[in-house]
Parts: sequence; structure tokens; C-alpha cells
Amino acid sequence: MKITDLTTEEKAIYVGLLTIAQKDLLVGQMFDEDSYFNPIQDDNDNWIISIEEIEQNLNQTFVWLQDLEMIIFVPKVNPLPF
Repeated sequence: MKITDLTTEEKAIYVGLLTIAQKDLLVGQMFDEDSYFNPIQDDNDNWIISIEEIEQNLNQTFVWLQDLEMIIFVPKVNPLPF
């Protein structure tokens, strides 16, 4: 599924799936005048990026973000301390 296939409601639960190489390209880069990309890992250790970062991207170097595969966001579960 691509970002253009998502409904407004679905955009609340989906994220863009990144490869490690794509994640490395985004780290330290800006998607608009004052905001940096923030790739994170989900509970399945997938590298992901938010829909907001994709939609608000003004950096022409990263127009390929529009073609990312979209997956449902599964937040990382932190283990309880012993």
C-alpha cells in the first residue's frame, strides 16, 4: 500500500517502511525549514518514518518517500524493569 492509497483515517495508524540504507540517508537531514527526519524502529525492528514527515517533506532530494510501502505502526514495547 502506498501513501496515496490511504484514507484520512488510515493515515493515523500507518507509517512509511524504510530500508536501513534509506534510514541512513534521512538521519540528520531536514524535511522542511526547521524539522529533521526522525526514523525510528517499531516493535518488529522495522525502520519507519511518520506520515507527517512524508507529507510535509519539502526537500526535493527525498521525493522518493512518496513511494514508500505503508505499514501499520506497532510501537516498541519496553520491557518492565526487574
